[in-house]
Amino acid sequence: MAQAKTPTAAREGWFTLDAQAPALLGSKCRVCGTIAFPKEASFCRNPDCAGTEFDEVPLSRTGRIWSYTDARYQPPEPYVAAEPYEPFCIAAVELAAEEMVVLGQVVPGVTATDLAIGDEVELVLDTLYEDDEHEYVVWKWRPVEQSGA
Repeated sequence: MAQAKTPTAAREGWFTLDAQAPALLGSKCRVCGTIAFPKEASFCRNPDCAGTEFDEVPLSRTGRIWSYTDARYQPPEPYVAAEPYEPFCIAAVELAAEEMVVLGQVVPGVTATDLAIGDEVELVLDTLYEDDEHEYVVWKWRPVEQSGA
């Protein structure tokens, strides 16, 4: 019987590994409240603020597609491409509460022809690649099913 592999974030500290409710991890400036992703550790991204202290905050798990495209080229590491390389869809998603746009891959099986600006999506975890001991995971966007559809 094969031993279960340890889920490991491909980018440590960028998202939680909660399979049921994963979340991106951002930072919130203690001075002005500006939220940033990825997390900020040295200076506030708000040009009108001189804040240098931040709290880690989970970001919205849902949002709406702001833009999208197919990735017809093989991206650099840490992406590990299947052989032969298969294009995939990328979506820029405006997070529901933060109103900031976060880029991410769309789950396998969803193509650009399946998406439209304004579609609701949710954050999920998916395997990027595996080795003998670990399953390296990343966040991806999955379309939210419309009730009754």
